[in-house]
Amino acid sequence: MFSLHVYQERRQRLKALMPEKSLAIIAAAAEVIRNRDAEYPFRQSSDFWYLTGFTEPDAVLVIGPGQPDRLFVRPKHPEQEVWTGRRMGPDHVKQRLGIDQGYPLEALDTELKTLLCEIAWVEYPFGCQTSTAIVDQAIKAKGLRSRRSDLLSHRADLSRHLGQARLIKSRQEIEVMKEAGRISAQGHIAAMQACEPGMTEDQLASVVEHQFRMDGSPSIAYQTIVGGGDNACILHYVDRTDRLRSGDLVLIDAGCEVFGYAGDITRTFPVNGSFTNAQAELYDLVLSAQSEAIAQMVVGKSIKLFHETAVRRLTEGLIELNIIEGPLELALEDKRYLPYYMHGTGHFLGLDVHDVGAYEHEGQPVELAEGMVITCEPGLYISLSSDAPARYRGIGIRIEDDVLITGHGPEVLTAKVPKERAEIEALMRG
Repeated sequence: MFSLHVYQERRQRLKALMPEKSLAIIAAAAEVIRNRDAEYPFRQSSDFWYLTGFTEPDAVLVIGPGQPDRLFVRPKHPEQEVWTGRRMGPDHVKQRLGIDQGYPLEALDTELKTLLCEIAWVEYPFGCQTSTAIVDQAIKAKGLRSRRSDLLSHRADLSRHLGQARLIKSRQEIEVMKEAGRISAQGHIAAMQACEPGMTEDQLASVVEHQFRMDGSPSIAYQTIVGGGDNACILHYVDRTDRLRSGDLVLIDAGCEVFGYAGDITRTFPVNGSFTNAQAELYDLVLSAQSEAIAQMVVGKSIKLFHETAVRRLTEGLIELNIIEGPLELALEDKRYLPYYMHGTGHFLGLDVHDVGAYEHEGQPVELAEGMVITCEPGLYISLSSDAPARYRGIGIRIEDDVLITGHGPEVLTAKVPKERAEIEALMRG
């Protein structure tokens, strides 16, 4: 958790973007049942976490210009806390979170009824079902019947402001994301050192996640992908049931969380520690595409440019390897690369692994700006069922790093993981 003034400043900046006589309502995440009375591990809503630093479920933040910040939380309940853990309770909200006023959650309906009588504009994240339900219920309350139509027509999606606020990372956020990148890198290094033929994909995933926890991260940022051989050609492969075979490559896409901020790294390496000639040809092509793409991740350049750069290099290489037909410009125009490269080259990264932020403004690509963190992840996926030459079939490769956009050029936050073939083979030899 950051110092309290960080969250206070975030709320102040958000309120400064809101019109007068408006109110914003942001709900925390709820616990989700896995089966019967067992819950999934709780993970806080990113927007709520960004504004409060509070990690308990079932809370609601209410803020507005000229208003004290209010947080509604579950009350203290000693008998339940024996089973479920300690709660902060409303009496400690100001001291521990720096939020002006704390209330028990059951007071929300009454307080909202009073507050909504005095305002003309309601903002909340439209994509949050809980926030939406709270606002809908409050507007339908009997005491607001005369103002219901006004409030229904004066609702705005708070995400437009929150997305822009979260897009540019502060100095404190960057330091945390560097740590997430460092720990994520250590997990991938551990996997390269531990990998051997005969392991299951899931066993290798456990090596990665064990290292995350031993290095100080409490959680994965997303479900770890480990795909050996042809499984690497499935972009979001999560079965992890097959055994790793000598002669195949294995692709690992994994990242940890630190204070909610995600790392996101993909590496592809040989199960037995040595690349075949065909694997090396494809791997070097993907690596060169990433290198050229990262060089375009510069302040003021279009966010589309690094993707277009990667696509051009991959297409050029696919032609050279006789996997697709040229000439280059016609192959690009016809998108002949699509059977082998079907995704974008990067996405925003932050409190969500696919983080918030607009890629276009008024129909035009945004320009890269200092403080953005974006992944760069070109790949090639040549499945066993493809029409490519037989020597390349069953090979899936992706190389992904987290890149901070700075005034001095791109800074790779995850550079500690080897990605040159010689470095990978040396690490795996021990």
